[in-house]
Amino acid sequence: MYIRGIRGATTAEGNTREAIFSATKELLHEIVHANGVDSREIAAVFFAATPDLNAAYPAEAARQLGWNAVPLLSFADLDVPGSVSRCLRVLVLWNTMRQQDEITHVYLRGAVGLRPDLSVRPAQ
Repeated sequence: MYIRGIRGATTAEGNTREAIFSATKELLHEIVHANGVDSREIAAVFFAATPDLNAAYPAEAARQLGWNAVPLLSFADLDVPGSVSRCLRVLVLWNTMRQQDEITHVYLRGAVGLRPDLSVRPAQ
């Protein structure tokens, strides 16, 4: 068994608890759906939010999805000029037998431009 990283990113509609949770849940749902991940196989999840998203911890949204046994960590991303606004990024560490090239990374909404080669659907 390997530990594989699944990358993802999205943007939130605004700096509110509801907007952050909605965007985070959508992103996690898409990652799970695209890869067939069972939450019991997740080793850990790291969340990063741009400094303009400070109304809630994205990790709380994962807890609301029932990821209660998964180690989670939220932190603030760097405030880099020209970066994507209201951006949430995630790194899911997954225990799997899949090879690295079989992993589907997920970039949604305003974050599609970060990695258009890895985006699973067009920007919304």
